[in-house]
Amino acid sequence: MQRITLTVEDSLVEVLDRHMKTHRYASRSEALRDLLRDAEARQRLDGDAPEESDAFCIATLAYVYDHETRDLGRRLTRAQHDHHDLQVATLHVHLDHRSCLEVSILRGRAKSVRALADDTMSQRGVRHGRLHLVPAQLVSHSHAHGGTSHRHEHIRA
Repeated sequence: MQRITLTVEDSLVEVLDRHMKTHRYASRSEALRDLLRDAEARQRLDGDAPEESDAFCIATLAYVYDHETRDLGRRLTRAQHDHHDLQVATLHVHLDHRSCLEVSILRGRAKSVRALADDTMSQRGVRHGRLHLVPAQLVSHSHAHGGTSHRHEHIRA
């Protein structure tokens, strides 16, 4: 780890201190490290180079929709089945007599995850939506469980 010195305007120090207080950081250093990690994640997933914008990621897609909207439930379910390779799990919550909240856990190439999220959130009857991407990598491991050795993938975020 390196120690660096920064010179910033007083107004930016106030912004950092508010951010620290709001998110309960113990130090400015830890707050800055998290802000830099977030910037690095955005660069990896939103890069200008095609290989960067198509990086592997894990994601959450949260949206609220009106289940009374004609065919919306069927269309959303069909999209989930059509993209079963991206879908890990979905949580469905009934908010009131008409509104539902769904949170989908996704994994795959950022471009594909974004396309599924855009298709979902642009459906008539979906009122609110937010996609949160986290850069990750698939790592193949070989190890033994119960005396037999095998290979499978792990996700490193």
